[in-house]
Amino acid sequence: MFYILGVTLKKALLIFDFVVFTLLMYLLAWLPGFITRRFYPKLFRSWCWSFIRALGVDLRLHQKHHKALPERYILIANHPSAFEDIGIPALFPVFSLAKIEVKKWFIVGRISRAAGTLYDNSESRDSRQEASQAIDDALKNGKNIALYPEGGCKGRRIFESFRYGAFDISQRTGVPIVPVFLHYEAQQDFEWQEPHTLLDKLWHFMTTPNSRVNYYVYDAIDPTKFTDKIEYNQYVYDLYLKWQEKYLD
Repeated sequence: MFYILGVTLKKALLIFDFVVFTLLMYLLAWLPGFITRRFYPKLFRSWCWSFIRALGVDLRLHQKHHKALPERYILIANHPSAFEDIGIPALFPVFSLAKIEVKKWFIVGRISRAAGTLYDNSESRDSRQEASQAIDDALKNGKNIALYPEGGCKGRRIFESFRYGAFDISQRTGVPIVPVFLHYEAQQDFEWQEPHTLLDKLWHFMTTPNSRVNYYVYDAIDPTKFTDKIEYNQYVYDLYLKWQEKYLD
């Protein structure tokens, strides 16, 4: 009885902490950009951890790289769930590329904009070009970028191909790619599936019997080793297929 009471109290405190933190983040997000850009991205990473703790998810980083990660990089990952939208920035100092719809989300949209999130409308060629230019500019300014080469949440299994964008940018800028493989032990609870809504998935995250989430980060990949983006893409895609075979049932 006392154990259950203690667990319930701890859960309530973590949720309360997240709600208060979110309110603070939302209010700060209305400040001018020249002020928030100095501190908000780091605060955003702490907010992501607060969100993760409130959900009760056991997020673990597995460092499979043999060399130190470069100071500047393009992080890529498979995209089975909506959880990585907070899981990736919690673990890595990156600015993410998100779908344009996120920008309009209530409260979270305002927070993501203030955090420096980049947006892409996959249905608009002009938007894709603008996003590519924004990524180039961010990399030139020393920022790390997180991209999902599958082009969206495609389920627990790697999609049939990767898009070329990340590899083209890597070769044009000379910035290496850091690959991260995401593994949710309760795959069905975390996997994005239609017609589930975001609220549905948040409930699944909180009530799953297995909250363990494993993020495996590997050595950075040098873009100069490949003749073109096609060869580069295929090499990395094959790595992900091998990791999928290793980590997924």
